[in-house]
Amino acid sequence: MPLPIDIGDFLARHWQREPLLIRDALPGFSPPLSANELAGLALEAEVESRIVEEDKGKWRVSHGPFTEADFQRPPPWSLLVQAVDDYVPEVADLRRLVDFIPDWRADDVMVSYATDGGSVGPHFDHYDVFLLQGEGQRHWRLGQHCDGQSPLIPGTELRILDKFEQTRDYLLNPGDILYVPPGVAHWGVARGECTTFSIGFRAPRRGEMLARLADAALEHNDPDHFFSDPGRAPATRPGELSTADLALARVQALALLESTASPRWFGELVTEPRYPAEGEDASAETIEALLHGEGELHRTPGARIAWLEQGGRLYVFANGASYETETTCRPQIIALCNNGHLTVPAPDGNRAALANLLQFLLESGGVHVE
Repeated sequence: MPLPIDIGDFLARHWQREPLLIRDALPGFSPPLSANELAGLALEAEVESRIVEEDKGKWRVSHGPFTEADFQRPPPWSLLVQAVDDYVPEVADLRRLVDFIPDWRADDVMVSYATDGGSVGPHFDHYDVFLLQGEGQRHWRLGQHCDGQSPLIPGTELRILDKFEQTRDYLLNPGDILYVPPGVAHWGVARGECTTFSIGFRAPRRGEMLARLADAALEHNDPDHFFSDPGRAPATRPGELSTADLALARVQALALLESTASPRWFGELVTEPRYPAEGEDASAETIEALLHGEGELHRTPGARIAWLEQGGRLYVFANGASYETETTCRPQIIALCNNGHLTVPAPDGNRAALANLLQFLLESGGVHVE
């Protein structure tokens, strides 16, 4: 299901920069989930859901699981259900629309339903989102660029902007997509009843990346390496910590970070799952059967899997864990990531390495056997 856009132009001009409206991105789009089915998911305890209401400028949010009586409230209101792609394969398929963005950047597909006039208010996100209109119509208004200093309305857990400065607006019909980059204020209001499929992306915080990189550097650091300053100039004021001293300390600390060669710190960070993952049976009998082509591996819904080849080794990441193996396993991990499933008859020269990789993927909850 390729989008009717020039991907190169989109990445150069719009991704993380400017919004883009894609009219009739999916001609004749038939939503893979109805409003009633969405409400059914919100009744389940393991599903993360919210109802948002607004009354005379006051906003209120209620958290699921809900009962059928909760949906009998006076309008306007909105129901939002997170990670619907974990439960509905047809919703997960919508992520293929944007497979030109790597999997490790993907977050989830949130689905929302709103009564006429329903909204979650003017807000901004720290992530990219493709808003695919399902049933009905939604009026989207885009506004100013925001950041952590943008004033918010107090007294609610919702991050609703205190001021909204409209720059453009669009009325979305079924099959239309609106891309909104991080930091751009947006405000969607339902025209009649409607559903929206929000294909969201995530990015690690820079502070988290630094902390993981620092931990990795310290793990392999020689504790007998100290600050060094050979050839220094004589001190003229004994109590002074000079700018040259500070600069040298910074150089040596950064050199320690830059010496960290293993990619594990980053791969583990970006594949951490939204919800805790449970491992599968990885017994010797299970592995042996898979190696003989008996049974098929399927990517577990919600699992985050990525891989990287570096220094002649293959690194595989699944649900925040990592495994280093031989590059002979690359065809199998590529097939799993591309197709979501894998039948594993193993070439003789690849057998032992592949057996260990399968054990890792099963124990990390990245895959299961069907």
